[in-house]
Amino acid sequence: MGKALAAPALAASAAEASDRKNSSRKEKDIEKKRENLERKNKTKTMTKYIAYCRKSTDEKDKQIMSIEQQTEELKSFAQRENLEISEFLTEAETAKIPGRPVFNSLISLIEKGLINGIISWHPDRLARNSIDGGKIIYLVDTGKLQSLKFPSFWFENTPQGKFMLSIAFGQSKYYVDNLSENVKRGLYFKLRRGGWPSYAPLGYKNDRNTRSIIVDPKAAGL
Repeated sequence: MGKALAAPALAASAAEASDRKNSSRKEKDIEKKRENLERKNKTKTMTKYIAYCRKSTDEKDKQIMSIEQQTEELKSFAQRENLEISEFLTEAETAKIPGRPVFNSLISLIEKGLINGIISWHPDRLARNSIDGGKIIYLVDTGKLQSLKFPSFWFENTPQGKFMLSIAFGQSKYYVDNLSENVKRGLYFKLRRGGWPSYAPLGYKNDRNTRSIIVDPKAAGL
């Protein structure tokens, strides 16, 4: 009789143990699926940055860092901010007018969804004209460009942040326009004083000391 009663109890105990084991296995499977889902979501939403460095050959401002200096600064900045740079794009072109090849390829990568973040030294490295600056802001508006990081300029993807970015682009354009106007004004007054505003013509040479032209004895007789 005792054995008969013990058998069902043992069976029930074994069933409970099996249920607990199955339940534990299911919990582990659920936890594993959750971790995999979180990992996928993290990969999906992770910002993919490209670093853009530009130094125009016609920029007179000696304060602007060289491409090599910008590259090193951006590497240090990315390390400090825990940002991953997938690629460095460099360009030696003026940003006064649209049409820079490397910049256009950067815009194309963003439009195709291959990257969604840019790291650059300052907004003026990206644009000094209204068209290129407008492209950047529009890509932020549409969500294709999710993040912009600058060591020398704060940006946040908010209405206030986009407003400040548009001001930075406007200041960059103003700098170029104002510089051009000052150069034209300087050349005009030099002409009024009887000076020569450009390279010396044939038979003359530029005198660096007086910032004027003088007769070139070697070429004057030609």
